[in-house]
Amino acid sequence: MSDTIHTLSTTGLTPKRQIQSWIDGLTSLCGHFDVDPLEASSLEGRIDYTSVSRLKLCQIEVSQHRIAHTLARAKANEHPYIKIHFQTYGVSYFEQEGRHIELNPGDIIAYDVSCPHLIVSPAFTRHDVVIVPKALLRDRGFPSQRMPACKLSAKTGTGRIAHDFVHATFDEAAKLSANSAVGVADSLIDLLLLPLREADTMFDRVGPEAMYVRAQFFIREHLRDPDLCIDQISAELGCSKRYLHMLFSERGTTVSDYIWQARLQNCRQELEAHAGKTITDVAFSWGFSSSSHFSRVFRKYFGVVPSSIHKAQQGAVAADEN
Repeated sequence: MSDTIHTLSTTGLTPKRQIQSWIDGLTSLCGHFDVDPLEASSLEGRIDYTSVSRLKLCQIEVSQHRIAHTLARAKANEHPYIKIHFQTYGVSYFEQEGRHIELNPGDIIAYDVSCPHLIVSPAFTRHDVVIVPKALLRDRGFPSQRMPACKLSAKTGTGRIAHDFVHATFDEAAKLSANSAVGVADSLIDLLLLPLREADTMFDRVGPEAMYVRAQFFIREHLRDPDLCIDQISAELGCSKRYLHMLFSERGTTVSDYIWQARLQNCRQELEAHAGKTITDVAFSWGFSSSSHFSRVFRKYFGVVPSSIHKAQQGAVAADEN
């Protein structure tokens, strides 16, 4: 679901309260950090942030400071995010796992928030940030379990296109319907992955990993088609059905299971966001042709019937109106 723009500002707070406010803001977005204003007497900062489906988008400006996600704070699965950081003003210095990276305007750094790291900004900086759940990258076949920090460029090519789309998404986030937000978020993730894949020397564009990613992309683009099937996918990708079966089997699933699970996830998101739509309308819009079959597989997958999700959302809307 899309969200309104929220703002956190340290203006007018005491120096001690400024630091705590900044820590609280970062914690709510992506995890626990230590914050140090270096030798400054205050920490002047502002974060404008919003959500688009499961993505968090932020525009941040802040005076000189250092933030650290230390080993003591780095607990397993506590920060399951990848952060895409676009430096737009000033210079910052990033450290993680022995790597030291200087960030200037026009630079991008993508890194695993769960791993201990340090960012030092000796003077005022601005940057745009997209916070991406690791699960969304894994769904696209991208190895995100222990992703090393990667420096890229937003000045040209796919990096520039991705940054422009981030800006447009942030500006229009509050105007997006829940359904549109899901599509925009999917497109944004795919764009953000383009420069990462270009930089990933281990990513084989013609091998099985690339073919699996292409199959996932085609499926996501055609989930609403009730006739989507392995014959259609293999014809589009120019590979055999047997090869596709092997690719998905190696990852513990089947082509048909992947399709209906993706459809169910989208249906649940829509049921949670749209109280005005009927269950049948939602199911049919995502490629299901039988409401009874949809209810059975929904309950099998989520452990609840779709009507319970729908009623809960209707109750929430009624409560808001009262």
